[in-house]
Amino acid sequence: MNEPKPSLLHSCLPAALTAYLIWGFLPLYLILVRVVPPVEFVAWRIVWTLPLCLLIAGFRKQLPEVLAALRNPHVLMLLVASSVLIVINWLTYIWAIQEGHVYAASLGYYINPLVNVLLGTVVLGEKLSRRQWIAVAIAAAGIAILLGGALTTLWISLTLAFSFGTYGLVRKQVPVGALPGLTIESTILLMPALVTTWWFAQTPHGSSFGHDPQLSLLIMLGGVLTATPLWMFATAARKMSYSALGFTQFLAPSIVFVLGLTVFDKPLHPAQLACFVFIWAAIAVFVWDLLARSHKARPASASPVSSSFE
Repeated sequence: MNEPKPSLLHSCLPAALTAYLIWGFLPLYLILVRVVPPVEFVAWRIVWTLPLCLLIAGFRKQLPEVLAALRNPHVLMLLVASSVLIVINWLTYIWAIQEGHVYAASLGYYINPLVNVLLGTVVLGEKLSRRQWIAVAIAAAGIAILLGGALTTLWISLTLAFSFGTYGLVRKQVPVGALPGLTIESTILLMPALVTTWWFAQTPHGSSFGHDPQLSLLIMLGGVLTATPLWMFATAARKMSYSALGFTQFLAPSIVFVLGLTVFDKPLHPAQLACFVFIWAAIAVFVWDLLARSHKARPASASPVSSSFE
């Protein structure tokens, strides 16, 4: 496999882990805002994400990069595509959690690394080692077991897996920094988001924002919980091997899986348990291979590289 340099991999790993930790515990936050309809909530996420992105981009002196990217038709086209993909992903995930399909959401992000591997090998020409192919085969076998008993919610899992997998691939191809790219995505989505919030305000139920101070603050918090992990993910996606990034992502669905058993108190069927055992075995094989290859490639005099977010 065409792995990045070990020092580069290590410098990107904190960004990837931070993103997946936030996404893993996100259902706990979604419980607090479950009274907000999914479409309206996604719109508010966009509205409150853009000011934060502009603030950070201004502080980091990256606004000129944002303006330059907006004037580049090719970059703009790619970011329009990534914007659509991430909105599809958000809507599906929030709806699934609110409707109690926690394991379907978890499964979607377990399938996603396999989608990443598929896209990485087919589109990017990345090569997998023998141990990594074994890990893929084990994970695929576990998913096949679960899919056999989850046909009614299969569309949720597949939509989450392919929308986010393709989003990451598109962002990896965009020649713009992680934060400027996220700022532009939020800008592209702002007008549809404002129209959506206006439409909900005209309904008999009214807007979910502005009436209950606690709920309004929680909705505003969605901007932070949106911008931060996407910024971290985009940073890692542009620098790490896409296949390696995909398997790191198993952290988030594992947390969601545990939350499904505990906080959401969802029953775990034998087929589901068998699937997760297979997937955890695949993770172990892949991580073993990744660590072995990283240790073998590390030069004796390698100096540590500090992590930085673009």
